[in-house]
Amino acid sequence: MIASRMQKKTFNAMKQTTLCYLENDGKYLMLHRTKKQNDINHDKWIGVGGKFEEGETPEQCMLREVFEETGFSVTKWKYRGVVTFYLNESYGETMHLFSCLEWNGKQKVCDEGDLEWIDKQKLAELPMWEGDKIFLKLVNNLDEPFFNLKLVYQGEKLISAEKDGVSIAL
Repeated sequence: MIASRMQKKTFNAMKQTTLCYLENDGKYLMLHRTKKQNDINHDKWIGVGGKFEEGETPEQCMLREVFEETGFSVTKWKYRGVVTFYLNESYGETMHLFSCLEWNGKQKVCDEGDLEWIDKQKLAELPMWEGDKIFLKLVNNLDEPFFNLKLVYQGEKLISAEKDGVSIAL
């Protein structure tokens, strides 16, 4: 009974976020997180996105966060999957993952780090979470169906991964 209460508490405390990969000419717009203090993603390269505000749907959060971080208004997107992260048995996050091929507006300076268009073939060379490399492969395949990915970390080491309930070899 205690274990089930702890699991429920952990689930209820899960942070809800979005992450979006804007693609143009074989490149993704990536954010090098360098400007925020106490940032779990400090010095890592990630897509753009952020935390839900009260009452937002995943799509509303993604649209707002992309605009706030990049200056772009997304006009066409695809909801790709849900990624659940667990870190050191104390941190949990449910991330709603999107890809985007159409937007309008002018790119602005981001207050969370540096935005840069990176060739998709060079992404693996960048400092990023190991699990990001797993879901980036899924995002690169536009025919990939909606997926549910679970990633468990101990420190910065990925110790287990599951896609749609099936273990992935690391």
